[in-house]
This record gives sequence, C-alpha cells and structure tokens, in this order.
Amino acid sequence: MLMINMFRGFCMAVADSVPGVSGGTIAFILGFYDKFIQSLHGVIAGPKEKRVASLHFLLKLGIGWILGLMLSIVFITSLLESNIYEVSSLFLGFIIVAIYYVFKEEKHEFVGKYNNVIFLILGVTIVFAITFFNPVSSEGTSMSLDQLHVGLALYVFIAAMIAISAMVLPGISGSTLLLIFGLYAPILAAIKEVMTFNFDYFFVVLLFGLGILTGIFATIRWVKYALDHYRSQTMYCIMGLMIGSLYAVVMGPTTLEVPQDQMSWGTFHPLFFFIGGGLILLLEKLNPNK
Repeated sequence: MLMINMFRGFCMAVADSVPGVSGGTIAFILGFYDKFIQSLHGVIAGPKEKRVASLHFLLKLGIGWILGLMLSIVFITSLLESNIYEVSSLFLGFIIVAIYYVFKEEKHEFVGKYNNVIFLILGVTIVFAITFFNPVSSEGTSMSLDQLHVGLALYVFIAAMIAISAMVLPGISGSTLLLIFGLYAPILAAIKEVMTFNFDYFFVVLLFGLGILTGIFATIRWVKYALDHYRSQTMYCIMGLMIGSLYAVVMGPTTLEVPQDQMSWGTFHPLFFFIGGGLILLLEKLNPNK
C-alpha cells in the first residue's frame, strides 16, 4: 500500500501544481477522496487511535505529493513563459473532462435536485468575480515577491489559505486561484529557487506553507460537514467552481511576469486540449473501485 498511496499523492501534487483540476478531484477520480477527507479530519479532531492511523495514511500520501510537486515545479516553471497557450489548452482539457467525470460519479446528487442550481451559479459567480475584479488580472501584471512587505506577506498568507481550501475540494484547483491572484508563477519560481539552495525566497515559501497549514486546520471541518450533510448543494457549488475556472485559465496568461494576451481561439491548441482530457480518462481507469 505504500507505493499505491505514494502514487496517489504524486498524482494529487501534479494536479495541485497546475491550474486545472484540484488534487481533491484526482483523489475523487482515483477513488479515495472520502478516506482522504476523513484522514485530514481525523488528524485534527479524531481520537488518538484514529489520529495515528490517519497520520500514517497522510504521511504515505505526503511522500508522493512532495516528489510530484518537486518534479512539476522543475518542468512547469520552464514551460509557463514559453508555452503558456499550449499549457493552458492542456489545463482546459483537464477541467472539462473532470467536470463530466464528477457529474457522472455524483449524478444522483444533481438529477432531480435542480432547486440547488443556485449553488452552481454561486460557484461560477465567485470564480468569475475574483478573476474579473482582481487588480493583478485587470492590470495585466504579475505579483513581484522581490520586496516582501507586511501587506504583501499578508496577501501571500491569505492566498495560501484560500488555495489549499480549494485543493481539498474536488473542484477548482488551488493553483487556479493562485493564477487569479497573480501569485502562481511567482510562488512556483520562489519554491524552485529554494529547491536550488537559493534562500532569498525562503521566508516567502515558509509563509506560504504556514498559510497552507492554517487553511487546512480552518476549513477541513467545514468541508467534511458540508459533504456529509449538504452533499447535493456542495456538489452543485463545486461544479460551478470548476466551470468558472475555465474563465480563470483563459485569463491566466495576463497574470504572468511578462503578461501575454488572454487565450483566444487563435492561441488555443486542440492537441494539448485532448491530451489533457485523455490524462484524466487514464487516471479514471486506475480507480480500483471500477
């Protein structure tokens, strides 16, 4: 089980590191999402025996997650600037096929419960509003982390909290939110610098990590409660977040350090789109419950 859980963590990290589907979506597709959420909750609020078992499971996932994140960062940071439209097309393929998969798996929570469609609209509106009104996106500039001041440090910390909250849901990617906030490329670059033993950005990465931990502790109880007691409404909202993230990815090139035009039909690459969708379908085949 060690290798299986490491592989699961690896796949989650790859998803978490790109603006597309979240690591929670990958956990959902691979058939261990409920166990993942229960383990996070067990570490935080469970009795001692459950806490130990949950921590053991999460540590195995964590080893694979760290390896996946490190490999992803090495490759993604070099591709973002030079091949942003190909990469964005790949992300769109991820999202659209994942939307279909989530609907198929949770069909009973959607069909016949159409009064909850307001939560889908809410999810779309949240992502659209954050993307459209975010000053980084509207000004077409990326956030610089070279001069870290109190306001920017707080911004990084809060963005990390929000991003990890999204990552544990089978919906919008936390990386998509970082893209919206203009922090995606800068954070990846900062982590890559620390990985190569350049510690100029160590405090930024540490701050981001603390934000992630705080976000997990602050939201996991709410996430578990919502899924346990309001699953249909939650799934509708998740679907809305995923649909809204399509717009965020289209606008993603405007948040790069060297801003590019937003994605259009002329810069869309169908081949990469189908590769992205195909990867999600391939992961579905690895679900042991199928």
